[in-house]
Amino acid sequence: MTKTELVNAIAEKAELSKSDAEKALKAFVDVVTSALQADDKIALVGFGTFSVGERAARVGKNPQTGDQIEIAAAKVPKFKAGKALKDAINEA
Repeated sequence: MTKTELVNAIAEKAELSKSDAEKALKAFVDVVTSALQADDKIALVGFGTFSVGERAARVGKNPQTGDQIEIAAAKVPKFKAGKALKDAINEA
């Protein structure tokens, strides 16, 4: 599903205009992004939890040359699906 298809589905399901649905989706993405930048966790009961994880620095290999390279530590976004979402997917 593309962003346009998602906006259309939200508009139809919530009985909103496509413009309002797009604003709502953009606001949701902005709020989640801001929260994760602040190292906050967002828990939507039944749906899932957005959080920030730490990826340690490590040594990797350049696949073209075979040389070892240092890969820096990084923060990465994580999503853990909630029970209701998992159950809904397994029922389908």
